[in-house]
Amino acid sequence: MLVEIIQDSKYYSSMNYSFEYIDIILLAMIAGFILLRLRGILGKKTGHEEKISTSFSHDLPKEKKQEKLNEKNFDEDAKSEFLKGAKIAYETIITNFSKGNLKEIKSLLDKKVFNQFDEALKERKKKDLISEAIFIGINSADIREYKLLNNIFEVTVDFVSEIISCVRDKDKKIISGDPNDIKKVHDTWKFSKDIRSSNPNWLLMDTQL
Repeated sequence: MLVEIIQDSKYYSSMNYSFEYIDIILLAMIAGFILLRLRGILGKKTGHEEKISTSFSHDLPKEKKQEKLNEKNFDEDAKSEFLKGAKIAYETIITNFSKGNLKEIKSLLDKKVFNQFDEALKERKKKDLISEAIFIGINSADIREYKLLNNIFEVTVDFVSEIISCVRDKDKKIISGDPNDIKKVHDTWKFSKDIRSSNPNWLLMDTQL
C-alpha cells in the first residue's frame, strides 16, 4: 500500500511541480501515523527514551482548592489524578535506581528511603555489581488505603508491572535475573505528603514486595 502511494506521488509530481510538496507532507503524515500506531501497540519503555519528570505533585480539583487534603475530599477524581503521578514516580524511581542515579529521584524520596537506596547502591558498587533493568510497563496501580495522621496524608498503592532485570558481576557474568525474561512484579509502595507544606510533591516513604 505504501509503495502505491509513493508511485502515485511521483505521477502527480510529473504533472504539476507544486504537487510534490503536498505529496511529501502527506507521506510524512502517513509515516508518522504508522510510527505512532506501532509505538502504541508495542508500548515498550526502557526508561532511556526520554527524561521522565521527577516531580510528583497532586492538587485537589479546582473547586476544592480552598480545602486541605483529607479523607473526605480525596474522592474518585482526586484518586485518579494521584495515581497518574504515582505511576510516573514508580517508573522514574525504578529506572533511575537501577542506573544508580539517586540525584534524579531525590525529590521523590523520603529521607529514610533515600538513605536505604544510597546504602544499597554503595553495597552494589563495593561488590562491583552491575544492575540492568528494562521497564516494560505498569499493568495496574490500585490504592489499597489512605489516611491522614498528624497532618501527614499517606496513600498506599499496589503496583503490578512488567520488568526485565538482571545483575552482572565485574566480568559481566549474570549472577541473578535474566536479560531475556519479562517478569511480573508486585510492589506495594506508600507515599506521603505533609498537608501543611508548600511543597506540592509526594514522597515515597516505604516499599514492600
